[in-house]
Amino acid sequence: MTKKQKRMAIRLAASALFFAAGMLWEEKTAWYWMLFLVSYLAAGYDIPLKAARNIKNGQFFDENFLMTVATFGAIGIGAMEEAVGVMLFYQIGELFNDYAVNKSRKSITELMDINPEYANLIKDGREEKVDPYEVSVGDIIVIKPGEKVPLDGIVVKGAGGLDTKALTGESMPVEVKENDAVYSGSINLNGVLEVRVTKLFDDSTVAKILELVENASFRKAKAENFITRFARVYTPVVVILALILAVVPPLLLGGSWGTWIYRACSFLVVSCPCALVISVPLSFFGGLGAASRHGILMKGSNYLEAMASLDTVVFDKTGTLTTGKFRVTRVAPVEGTEEELLRLAAHGEFHSNHPIALSVKEAYGKPVDETLIGGVEEIAGYGIRAELKEEGNEQELYIGNARLMEQQGITVPAQETVSGTSLYVADSGRYLGSITISDTIREDVPMALKGLREAGVRKLVMLTGDKPEVGQAVGEQLGLDEVHGGLLPGDKVGKVEELLSRKREGQNLAFVGDGINDAPVLARADVGIAMGGIGSDAAVEAADVVIMTDEPSKLIDAIAIARKTAVIVKQNIIFAIGVKVLILLLSAAGIATMWAAVFGDVGVSVLAILNAIRALGYKSHK
Repeated sequence: MTKKQKRMAIRLAASALFFAAGMLWEEKTAWYWMLFLVSYLAAGYDIPLKAARNIKNGQFFDENFLMTVATFGAIGIGAMEEAVGVMLFYQIGELFNDYAVNKSRKSITELMDINPEYANLIKDGREEKVDPYEVSVGDIIVIKPGEKVPLDGIVVKGAGGLDTKALTGESMPVEVKENDAVYSGSINLNGVLEVRVTKLFDDSTVAKILELVENASFRKAKAENFITRFARVYTPVVVILALILAVVPPLLLGGSWGTWIYRACSFLVVSCPCALVISVPLSFFGGLGAASRHGILMKGSNYLEAMASLDTVVFDKTGTLTTGKFRVTRVAPVEGTEEELLRLAAHGEFHSNHPIALSVKEAYGKPVDETLIGGVEEIAGYGIRAELKEEGNEQELYIGNARLMEQQGITVPAQETVSGTSLYVADSGRYLGSITISDTIREDVPMALKGLREAGVRKLVMLTGDKPEVGQAVGEQLGLDEVHGGLLPGDKVGKVEELLSRKREGQNLAFVGDGINDAPVLARADVGIAMGGIGSDAAVEAADVVIMTDEPSKLIDAIAIARKTAVIVKQNIIFAIGVKVLILLLSAAGIATMWAAVFGDVGVSVLAILNAIRALGYKSHK
């Protein structure tokens, strides 16, 4: 809860105490009026001030104006309890609404871990740590293991592996060597790199991602509050009708002015939109609470409402549809056994902490005899050469990608297309076989996709920074409608905008992602959904909905909760307006008394609130 919300809660608690004391005071003495006056001011002193300020700015009719007129009218006819009660209920509803919609969201840019804090600049032969903004095009910078690449550039010395997940979503580290391009926001995993800067920081990849997030956030349309829209028509109508009711009948029909003023004041009291102001946000608040019970954090009622009408759901691949954890999925020896091929590869990769090496050693599952391993040489961008010395047998192993085999003049037989990264193994120029390492699909993804189809989602799409052929294989396996691979963050935003232009009218598009690189597109979508358990801080902050359990199937619950909430909101609106219109007519005819007007305001509010609580009762589809 923010400081502003805490102050309001304290004000309302104080108001409620004075209100209760006033209700217990039997005689209408000065103390009676003082208790209610203090209660009124504590709850809503700012409402008349806002109404006056809005009138000064040319905005005559809004909910602040109606609340002011209604409560002043009640005070004018001596119904102090009603005036204070209406204001107190109204402000409680506003507090709930403010809390639900305005979850404290920290600045995205402050949490963007890809934003580099410094650059190691080579100046006059010495290394100096400077702000990235101080580096010019053509300068040489040094990037050490574990450091972020601060600016875009070209490697002029050294070789190593870069973690580029933050930029492209690419699951495997990228090996770079001299003359290869590197992008800011990547993380150097090993080796020392000297890089010649090719772009200023303002033009760098990391700066563009930050700019995309900020701009996309501003481009998202903000739905106007329903009550404000309703009040633009409702408020002037009821005020004019109340004025007519107070003035016209006595002039035309004669009779007591007091009687008609009393009816007009009753008309104003019942016309207060308290039931709507409280029940509508509370219905959404109940939906938000039900969602949070099921591990789904929604950052506002407008996003809950948007979830009820999803037409297209777009997914990131790595970490969202797949686990982001790699394992050996295929071992294809051309001679010998699968276990022997894994044994050779595990010994050759023993000293490496590369994800591919770790998955090979895990698949082998047996202790590696370190004494058998001779010299090991890393060939940057290709793989490794390792000597394996066993009794009476010495092997010169080459383990790496297809380029390594080609470099060594080793012919790799044609193979069927596989989904994943292939690791080739050869011994002294003799090809031994291949090992395929793949990302694994999340266990509940098939159920999630099936549930989304059944919920009426028309199109399921995947956008990934991974290789197009890898993305296509995953897409075909899952039965997705569209797959687009090899995308940078800006490309993903472009694809989402294209999909937004093709969606059906009145329907929404959701994007589901988990990485920093997904932050811009999460902000651009109608509803951005982040996988919160493993998702980056930036993705969680940029998203509108966060799945705290990292289960894509929770999307089905989110849609069901949103639709149930939408039905309850419609019921409350129809019920509240219907009853109010009826009592307004009865008040104008002199049939309904002030107490009927009180029921039309407070009673309807209570019934609408009880209905709103039903939103909390959702049970999971599982």
